[in-house]
Amino acid sequence: MSSAVVLADLFDAHEGSLHLLALPWRSFGGRASFAGPVQTLACFEDNTFVRTLLGDPGRGRVLLVDGGASLRCALLGDQLAELAVTNGWAGVVVHGAIRDAAVMRTLDLGVMALGTCPIKSVKRSTGRPGDPIQVAGVTVRTGMWLYADDDGVAVSETALGT
Repeated sequence: MSSAVVLADLFDAHEGSLHLLALPWRSFGGRASFAGPVQTLACFEDNTFVRTLLGDPGRGRVLLVDGGASLRCALLGDQLAELAVTNGWAGVVVHGAIRDAAVMRTLDLGVMALGTCPIKSVKRSTGRPGDPIQVAGVTVRTGMWLYADDDGVAVSETALGT
């Protein structure tokens, strides 16, 4: 799959195969568009497992973090984003907040989030990696495919060609 994703073209070519995660996503990463198999993580205001997962080989995957839409603290910062780049992740999508937005723009990583917050998260080792999660009314499971660009974020059951 090419790293250049045009979400509108995918929806035109694969009507009914994509599910839009209809939220006001903002792009923060150095990659304006990205795609890859999903690794899910549910965590609320605790990024312990974000670090754990991004420390593993990404192999082009996208970490989808359901942070419960909280904007009270960041679940991803520059250090974890740099870890993601080092380990070969295509992107991180946070249903919540990130921080260090200026640094994120310089990294070869797709980063989408609802917003920013300068406050770091707690570290209690709470979270559920790999569990199905609900984002914008869509159930997302590890192994599905995620596509993102400036128009939004979408998922499908399988990899789609353009």
